[in-house]
Formats: sequence, structure tokens, C-alpha cells
Amino acid sequence: MRKLRMGMVGGGQGAFIGGVHRMAAAIDGQIELVCGAFSSNPERSKNSGKELFLPEDRVYGSFEEMILKEKELPADKRMDFISIVTPNHVHFPPAKLALENGFHVICDKPMTYNLEEAYALKKIVESSGQIFALTHNYTGYPMVKQAKAMIAAGDIGKVRKIVVEYPQGWLSTFLEGTDQKQAAWRTDPSRSGIGGSLGDIGTHAENLAEYITGLKITQMCADVGIVVPGRQLDDDTNILLKFENGARGILSCSQISAGEENGLNIRIYGEKAGLYWLQMEPNTLVVKHLDKPTEIIRTGVGALYPEAQAHTRIPAGHPEGYLEAFANIYRNFAKCVQARLEGKEVDPMYNDFPTVDDGVRGMEFIYHAIASGKTEQKWYTM
Repeated sequence: MRKLRMGMVGGGQGAFIGGVHRMAAAIDGQIELVCGAFSSNPERSKNSGKELFLPEDRVYGSFEEMILKEKELPADKRMDFISIVTPNHVHFPPAKLALENGFHVICDKPMTYNLEEAYALKKIVESSGQIFALTHNYTGYPMVKQAKAMIAAGDIGKVRKIVVEYPQGWLSTFLEGTDQKQAAWRTDPSRSGIGGSLGDIGTHAENLAEYITGLKITQMCADVGIVVPGRQLDDDTNILLKFENGARGILSCSQISAGEENGLNIRIYGEKAGLYWLQMEPNTLVVKHLDKPTEIIRTGVGALYPEAQAHTRIPAGHPEGYLEAFANIYRNFAKCVQARLEGKEVDPMYNDFPTVDDGVRGMEFIYHAIASGKTEQKWYTM
């Protein structure tokens, strides 16, 4: 037993998500950051490495240099996996190179820049035999696990309707016209891909709906819009959905909903009851019964399903949120990598994180939504 050694691609000075990944990876004490190529600018990468107190010879000017030089190091020193926290257009190249050189990969979402890369990456993951995880971090919340387990156990009956919404307001103005780094790349087709809000937050909504219910989207009717003048990618989308069991659904993702912070929420209605979960109040799952009073389920309180309990970290009443959910993805990934190193089987409870298949689904969702939004045809088949 030892800590897993992580190399990071991206996440240097001025980046947001890189710090989140580093904190999440460190929470359980199973992973340590040992090297990185933190920027496409070699000088910025070096400066970022200094701020993170890494040895100078383990801070690289490019991901190619990092992967190939780390491979040459002794097995007891080289990194075990890479974490990719770059803009979307720099997801596929380092993932491909790392997998082909024997390193496991954990990657931010959406998985790739385009659908062609997603299909190619799936083949590479399968042929390499390495472990690949995608950080759809909202699936890491204990109450999301509880909702999934309840539906799988038949507690609410057959799922009939799914409503998932992800409203934000931070792009209500032409923010990309300023020096705001996060807005600039997310609204730039050359770095983000064909989806704006669809890629950034719509994929989270799609993934959450499919993860909790266990049902795949089969058809959609999408209204894809660009509201802010001058913007190049979608910032407000509303979609009617059909699922494989016949359930209907609605998915809305918006980054021009003024005043909204990070309002991801989901309502799932079955034959016997409905479930409601709100990301900004993540420790609560509301169960609305057909024939008895509404039930409130809280993280850490009472007899939860084992899947929820295994992902609960602190005693009831203590706020447990975004970083802990993110850390659950890293912990589960780490347990699988550790088991591989030891030649053991991982506990199935922890073999639970988004994979390359979820990444492909996310990219297919973006492309089908864009296509549906451009056609006069009512229903578009995924």
C-alpha cells in the first residue's frame, strides 16, 4: 500500500478547475501530486509548479514531455495516472498518449472536443486496458446515490417522468468580451467544441438523469438558443426527452438565467412516489409519496442504502458538498487503480464512477441536441 502518484495536465495559474481537482484528489490521503504540465506556456507551467512546491525536474513544458519522461522513470517514482483539467480541445491528445504509454487517466468533462474523438478514445481505453474516469462530480453526492438505489429497488415504482434543470446566470452579459478567462474559452468553438452551455452544464444534467434512473435517452426535441448578441455558442437550451422505458422528460440548461448561481436540480416521478434533489442543498433528498406525507431524507441520518452510506464522509448536520462529491470520484478511481496494482478485486461498492461510456453518451447528447435544434423534425433519435 502506498499513495498513488498523480500527474496533472493543465490547471496552472489562473485556472479554476485545476485547484478543485487537486483538493478533491488530496482529501482521502490516497493520492499525491508528483508532477505536472500545468500550461501550454512552459514558463507558466514552471511557475505553477513552484507554487505547488514540486521539484523543478518534475514540472514539464508540455504534456508530451511529461508522459514520455515519466515513463522513463523507475516504477517506484513515476506517476501512476494523469488528471486532465484543460479546456475541451486539449482532452483527447493527452488522454490518448497517456493510455498508450501505460498510464491510467481521469479527465474533466465533456470528455473530448468532438464526437469523433470520443469514439476513438473509447477504442483506445478498451485496447489499452487502463482505467479511465470522467469527473461528472455530481454523481458523487450521497443523496444522488440514495436516489439511484431507491429507484433500482423499486421504491418509487416504474419511472414515468424526469425533469432536470441546470440554470446559471454568469453569462447573462457578453462576458467573453472582457478578460474573463473562463468565459473566453467556454464560448469559443475552437476550444469548447460545438456546444456552449450544452457542453459545459447540459452534459451534467444529461448524465445525472441517466445515472440516477438507469435509463438512457432515446429521443429528443430540442430548442437550442443563443440569447446574448455576439455569442458564438448556445447559452440557453430546452429539450423534450423520451427514455428507453417510455418515460417522458424535460431538460433545461441555461447560462443566461440572471441571478441563478448553480441551480442543478432533478425531479423524478414514478408510479408510487417522486424524488427531488437540489445541488445547492445537496444533503437533502425529498420523497413525495402518492398516499402518505412527504418524506425528507438527510445525509448521515437513519438507515440509508449502503451506496449512500459508503459515500457519506462526515456526521449528520455538517455541510457536505461539492468538494466531497468530487473527492468520491477520485477515491473510487483510486481504489480501482490500487486494486489493479495489488492484483486484487475492488469492492463493487467503489467501482462506481463515470467512465468512457458516459463520456461518449455526453458527446452524443451534445451533437444530437445541436442537430435537433437545427431541424424542423419534431423528434430526433439518439
